[in-house]
Amino acid sequence: VPIVAVTGTNGKTTTSRMIAHIFKETGKKVGMTSTDGIVIDERLVIKSDASGPRSARMVLQNPRVEVAVMEVARGGILREGLGYDRNDIAVVTNIAPDHLGMKGIDTLEQLADVKAVIVEAVPRDGFAILNADDPHVRRMRNRCSGNIVWYSLKPEDSKERAFIDARLRRGGRAVVLDRTERGDMIVIKHGSRSMQLAWTHLLPATFGGTAMFNVANAMAAAGAAFAAGIGLHEIRQGLRTFTTSYYLSPGRMNLINVRGMEVIVDYCHNAPGMEVLGQFVDRYADRKAATSEWGKISRIGMIATAGDRRDEDLRELGRVAARYFDVLVVREDQRLRGRQPGEAAELIREGIREADAAGGVRVRAAETVLDEVDAVRHCVARANPGDIVVLCVDNHAKVVAELETITHSAQAGSSGDEPGDPDFDARTYPAG
Repeated sequence: VPIVAVTGTNGKTTTSRMIAHIFKETGKKVGMTSTDGIVIDERLVIKSDASGPRSARMVLQNPRVEVAVMEVARGGILREGLGYDRNDIAVVTNIAPDHLGMKGIDTLEQLADVKAVIVEAVPRDGFAILNADDPHVRRMRNRCSGNIVWYSLKPEDSKERAFIDARLRRGGRAVVLDRTERGDMIVIKHGSRSMQLAWTHLLPATFGGTAMFNVANAMAAAGAAFAAGIGLHEIRQGLRTFTTSYYLSPGRMNLINVRGMEVIVDYCHNAPGMEVLGQFVDRYADRKAATSEWGKISRIGMIATAGDRRDEDLRELGRVAARYFDVLVVREDQRLRGRQPGEAAELIREGIREADAAGGVRVRAAETVLDEVDAVRHCVARANPGDIVVLCVDNHAKVVAELETITHSAQAGSSGDEPGDPDFDARTYPAG
């Protein structure tokens, strides 16, 4: 069974889902592990964090699986390794501050060493798909026995593209962006050969090309599919049919209309992720304002992170979020991970206050609502039609179910009809 392993700080789950979807579109029966569970041939068979070696072994032992796509997390590697000897393709999205100060991992260099295990597991005829924009990921090339496909969001005149071009001149492979007046084109390169893949604004997961992190994830997925020998047409078709609907990508950039507001449900839980999410909100809100009938658009964010992160990481999350949202509602995960109730939320609030005192931020109000569902209700209550509400969630199923309840209550109150919106139903995720 061919194995594609995906790791990194952010983007692992979405990239894994994109790769699995491309393989599925070619007719393959895919087994996939992720932090959301194990999916075999499009059916969720185990719903839990399944990004470790035991889950990998379960997928590989299933006789129906023709291709395995494994999301590989730091914790599983440190506990038991990978659960297999070799992966044909390894994808590394990025290395950023998260999980530091835990299990002996105190620096980004140490974190990169752990995640580079999947690169070391690539055989000579295999491939590593590496993010050339991340210096920690670039250095992993020295640990790869096989071939490398680089990918980069950077423009042609950047040092990252110069790095890639030098390798292309030696017959290397890469996935890059060609920026034109018509938009950004994803291009696959092999030596002197260039193959146009897709306009980013035509890929549903990129929100019209505004979600650059999903552009990067799509490029990584395209690189993996290209390395696996999948044709351009099939890769293009896979990316054009992959959406961030709750059905295909639960808890990752799910856009839901609730009483005229645009609500985004996402798992963002660290400062680097909040930075790119905030940049997306900026671009998306600007585009919406240019065509909106609502006038002023407010941005409301619900934020939190795991209690076992360093105090400074929690404060930094608050500082970053303060730059992008008008109103912030700080909640806590149900599992406090060694902290007292309200302690993690207060550290995030400290970061928000520090950013506000320094000036130059967007935030004008911040509140603490510890319970996740209560915080969701509070955010929706604070928003008006046309506003953008970003919910950084822990339990996405519970949050989406609550949003469904709010929507149905509003529908019943306004029309008296029996509510029902199958596209909004948390239960539409494939059941085991």
